[in-house]
Amino acid sequence: MANRLSQIATRTGDDGTTGLGDGSRVPKDHLRVQAMGDVDELNSNLGVLLAEPLPEAVRELLITIQHELFNLGGELCMPGYELLKMDAVLRLDQALADHNAELPRLKEFILPAGTRSAAIAHVCRTVARRAERAVVTLAAHESINAAPRQYLNRLSDLLFVLARVLNRANLDGLGGDDVYWHSERLKRNESDDDAS
Repeated sequence: MANRLSQIATRTGDDGTTGLGDGSRVPKDHLRVQAMGDVDELNSNLGVLLAEPLPEAVRELLITIQHELFNLGGELCMPGYELLKMDAVLRLDQALADHNAELPRLKEFILPAGTRSAAIAHVCRTVARRAERAVVTLAAHESINAAPRQYLNRLSDLLFVLARVLNRANLDGLGGDDVYWHSERLKRNESDDDAS
């Protein structure tokens, strides 16, 4: 593995390139760098979610996920290297099954809303989807292990489920249930506009 950072302002990126973990340099808009950036953004958003009041089981799960995402980013940073193992994907599968089993069936589409923690979980979900798309795009051009793509796919599903869990946990007193999309509301608003 490459040397750990001893300083942040190296000025080596002033020419529009950045170094990968194997010592090679690529343009900062390289597909690999974009995928790494999306994973980093996802991990940073999870850090924001972890600053919220959370059930302890959810907090511990998210902390583990942050470490696994760091491994995923490290793997993307070092072409041909494997850091994220398939057991991490299986762990997400188990967490998804466990948390989903406690939730009622969805009656309708839900909005990314409710408690602050649930809304942040939805933001994390959308960033996870973007990171997954970036990894898929990279894999169309370079050899990528299967685990990173599968992990991001499962993680976005899990974050959707955790948003529902967090609304029910209602730790800020502003939630309690899913916020359902109501197509009738749109129809009613259109009717009100036509009448005026």
